[in-house]
Amino acid sequence: MAAKNSEKKTKVDISEKNEETKANSEVKEAEEKAPTVEELLHKISELEALIKEKDDQHLRMAAEYDNFRRRSREEKEATYTEAVADTVGELLPIIDNLERAALYDDESKVKEGLVMIAKSTEAVFEKLKVEAVGKVGETFDPNLHNAVLHAEDENLGEGEIVEVFQKGYKKGNKIIRFAMVKTVN
Repeated sequence: MAAKNSEKKTKVDISEKNEETKANSEVKEAEEKAPTVEELLHKISELEALIKEKDDQHLRMAAEYDNFRRRSREEKEATYTEAVADTVGELLPIIDNLERAALYDDESKVKEGLVMIAKSTEAVFEKLKVEAVGKVGETFDPNLHNAVLHAEDENLGEGEIVEVFQKGYKKGNKIIRFAMVKTVN
């Protein structure tokens, strides 16, 4: 039995020595693979340069975005100013005609001038693609009309407009002003 224990002890000792040798070998291998201080410092300087480059890219991108926002705002303001100027330019002949009509004392001339002004106003609106809404005989549409009076008349259709107090106007789908109308039934 003592021989068996001795044999086991020898096997354990050999096994332990093998493991220790293996561990020492792995440590030496790891030490050989480990970077030197100079290599680590070089890697740190490379990473710092990369961080600096990315910071610079970020700052440039932020500056470009600020410039884009500023240019967009300026373009929007310029577009609005141009649109107002173009619209006023189209309305100036109407104002000129109103001033001329105010100089006349003859009622028939004033009336004739007002009719011409109304026609020129319609022409300007047509050029600006502004459409009048709210005509007698149309069917009432709450998206276009504002019914301020209502009457009953069995001879007319349901929701028919019988009187227009104030024309409405729209450009495309945008309502500029609702028409004020009187409806029946």
